[in-house]
Amino acid sequence: MKNKRSIPLPIKQRRLLQQVGEQIKLARLRRKYSLSLVAERAGIAISTLELIEKGAETVGMGKYLMTLHALGLADDLLLVAKDDELGRKIQDAELTTSKRAPKRKK
Repeated sequence: MKNKRSIPLPIKQRRLLQQVGEQIKLARLRRKYSLSLVAERAGIAISTLELIEKGAETVGMGKYLMTLHALGLADDLLLVAKDDELGRKIQDAELTTSKRAPKRKK
């Protein structure tokens, strides 16, 4: 087996992930939930929750999602790329009507 090498996140994406972690922490504090309560509800270790709140890139997306679920915020993940303005513009610019060849008669 080869050693897994992780590619470090660029600085901008690292800061975004740290911001997500901070927002998760603030959501927990607004609800007055302890670290242990959220960790238990999410099915993760307290140390993992602490890493999530710091925006650690080493924590899997599933654990972030379970934490959001424990806070009642899992549906917020559906807002990611919901309004993909650039993607829609690209899609609209490349719209072509494909013409099918007529079906062959047997």
